[in-house]
Amino acid sequence: MAKKEKKEPAKPSTAWQGTYGDMITLMLCFFVMLYDPSESDAVQMAALQASISNNNTGGGLSVSPGSLSDLGNVVSALPSLEKGKALGAAYKKAVSSFTPEVKSNKVTLTSDERGIIISLASDTFFQEGSAELNLEASREVLQKLFAFFNSPEVAGRKWRIEGHTDNVPVSAGSEYKSNWELSSARAANVLHFLSDLGVDEQQFSIAGYADTRPKFSNDTAQGRAYNRRVDVVILDDGHF
Repeated sequence: MAKKEKKEPAKPSTAWQGTYGDMITLMLCFFVMLYDPSESDAVQMAALQASISNNNTGGGLSVSPGSLSDLGNVVSALPSLEKGKALGAAYKKAVSSFTPEVKSNKVTLTSDERGIIISLASDTFFQEGSAELNLEASREVLQKLFAFFNSPEVAGRKWRIEGHTDNVPVSAGSEYKSNWELSSARAANVLHFLSDLGVDEQQFSIAGYADTRPKFSNDTAQGRAYNRRVDVVILDDGHF
């Protein structure tokens, strides 16, 4: 008598995977809708990016040794939740205020462990080797900057105006002994103009760094052009 062949058990259905995938997608969409960019702290995001890239000089929220330990941005000085929200709102306000200038390369917006940086291209605001403001080219931007200082998004914040140059020495007949004096004078003159408009000088400090903090290599003309700048920094709490 011939034996009956045993039937293989039916394979389990995978129809549930489609339903499960749909559910995960809907949950993702739900949390994306809940996300509010205004509550993002631009400084913390920059620090997170630096930490992921293992950059000890840029990660202000890490406990790794680096230049930030000298700047005071340690765990005990981390921004509060309320300050973080304010800094995120300040960045959004800066983007909306300076969109035309960013598109024309007169202004650059970035952030790092210091805070939010509004970089003014020196070639637009100053003549070569001079610290005198080119008012015809810079007045509109500086007036926008003054209005930005008075916006509620940055109320009570401290600011630092930093002058930077490329590595080309000042000319022999210059009134400035070196790029140190030139960078400092440019920062001071920006503050003087804003002070004439009505900013509170007690909220500001100035610094001149000459060519010691380049953004790009000074080996090319384009890099030197980007390095010649005045940075207006909205200071994070650990950098007053």
